Amino acid sequence: MNTTDIVVKSAVRLAEEVDACAIMVSGDMMLKGITTSIPIYFAPVKSKSVIDNLVSSGIDKEQKAKELSDKIAREAATKIEHIENTAAIEQMFGQLKSGIVVGIVDIKDSSAIVVHNLGDNPLMKTMQDCEERVPPEVMRTVLTIAFDIASTGREGKQVGAAFIVADEDEVMKRSHQMVLNPYAGHEEKDRNILNRQNWESVKEFAQLDGVFIVSEDGIINSAGRYLDVDAKDIVIDKGLGGRHVSAAAITRDTVAIAVTVSESGGVVRIFMDGKESMCIESAERAVCRQ
Repeated sequence: MNTTDIVVKSAVRLAEEVDACAIMVSGDMMLKGITTSIPIYFAPVKSKSVIDNLVSSGIDKEQKAKELSDKIAREAATKIEHIENTAAIEQMFGQLKSGIVVGIVDIKDSSAIVVHNLGDNPLMKTMQDCEERVPPEVMRTVLTIAFDIASTGREGKQVGAAFIVADEDEVMKRSHQMVLNPYAGHEEKDRNILNRQNWESVKEFAQLDGVFIVSEDGIINSAGRYLDVDAKDIVIDKGLGGRHVSAAAITRDTVAIAVTVSESGGVVRIFMDGKESMCIESAERAVCRQ
């Protein structure tokens, strides 16, 4: 039995002892001959080789070894964070129940076992804050659509989007229509974001400039709307465009929550009270193999 097999079997045994809700694997290891009732998820991370840029003849062996060690440590930390974020996302979308997640990290010739309590996850705490203003099913549906837009785009190209959820009366007062509102005059059932049959039209209208205005009950009031807000004193990451700035600003001036999708990079962000509360790579979704 090789070292990897021992690590895997130890992780499974630990997961069963702590009654974990899932086992999350980050890396390329194969789990053969493993029998357990605990669902196993694979969360692959594309990362550069840890030996990249370490072949320069000007670097002595001691320095090269230190740089290699540092790169391994950074990649391990990245994969651990990825496991924690991926587990939180799957719980957010209802795939996992709350509890303990046991992670297996495989990097280079090293392996590690991670034990993570979803109750302490900062992403889950952000979701709890959101759900004080917006019902969980509405928030999760908006995020589901946002992730889909971020990961697949529309008609083969990347698309940016923004959803302003809750406090719709105040948001409507602070915005105007950029194009004809495609939702004007339609019945609520055709504007309800909780109805999966409406999701494709939402993703289609995401190609319009402007934002979606969504009530806390999940009813879409409009698409292609421009936010009339003063972005003074709004501090967000450099490089983010006007959609992100205005989305952050509207959450400062109202009690709405903004969910944005970056046109480049496929990143989903949540803004509350004028600040970024959560930033998630759309690639951080796991595949359940058991």
